[in-house]
Amino acid sequence: MSILPTDRSAEANLKTGIAIVLMGVMMFACVDTLNKILGQTLTIVQILWVRFLIFVPIALALAYRRQGGVVWRSQKPLLQGVRAALLVIEMGFFVAALQYLPLADVQAIAASAPLMVVALSVPFLGEKVGWRRWSAVGVGFVGVLIIVRPGFETMGMGTILTLIGTAMWAVYQIMLRIVGRYDPAPTTALWTAVIGLVMTSAVVPFHWNPPSALGWVLLLAIGILGAAGHTVFMKAFTLAPASALQPYTYTQLVAVTILGFLVFGDLPDSMTVAGASLIVAAGLYSIYRARVRAGLSG
Repeated sequence: MSILPTDRSAEANLKTGIAIVLMGVMMFACVDTLNKILGQTLTIVQILWVRFLIFVPIALALAYRRQGGVVWRSQKPLLQGVRAALLVIEMGFFVAALQYLPLADVQAIAASAPLMVVALSVPFLGEKVGWRRWSAVGVGFVGVLIIVRPGFETMGMGTILTLIGTAMWAVYQIMLRIVGRYDPAPTTALWTAVIGLVMTSAVVPFHWNPPSALGWVLLLAIGILGAAGHTVFMKAFTLAPASALQPYTYTQLVAVTILGFLVFGDLPDSMTVAGASLIVAAGLYSIYRARVRAGLSG
């Protein structure tokens, strides 16, 4: 009899977690849209600087609420620093890529990052990956090839920037897992915010275009939505297992496709849709196999 309330509580937490993830996905889709708009008149450094400027006090407040004065202490400060710096650079690549490619194209390629993480987890994390998940990685890679249509004449700057950014994001995720063994999430978030602000503050005076009144409003919106998105994702993953929530992050591809059409009049071509479908299917299957293995081992 005592099991039922626990099951109902877990189910309620899962539903809440899914709702929060979908909310966060919409926030990040809006951030990508605003990045593309502002990137036409402002510099990448400006956009990132405002994001981190707003993120620092939010991360600081959340971290101190959970950990108090020990929030700054890291068992792996060098790894934290390199990880945060990599994230800042990766974000810059994606903002730049959005100036060349439609939102849906960038997001479709970026959706292959979890599959790259699977491949990298073997040498760097010592994880075991079966032939089924390796097959999923291969299928996802085929999907990427369909989208980018590699070749010196056809592969543009936007595609190259997106591929580099996606690879950096995958490496960042591996580093995040490693540092997660030593430091709690609030500490990691605070290090990310502070290092991002320091890095961008060092160069933003040399790359500053005066924003218009509307530009300032959109910059503030990017900062608030970005910080809120990170915050709600952290909350969601405290309510439900990551394996249960991760499939819903692929809805960002749908969200950016809709926003790309409404704001810029862009629609993905048939090759992009086909490639994205393979990537998403491979990613979902990889998540499913990971859950099966976890169930068998547990």
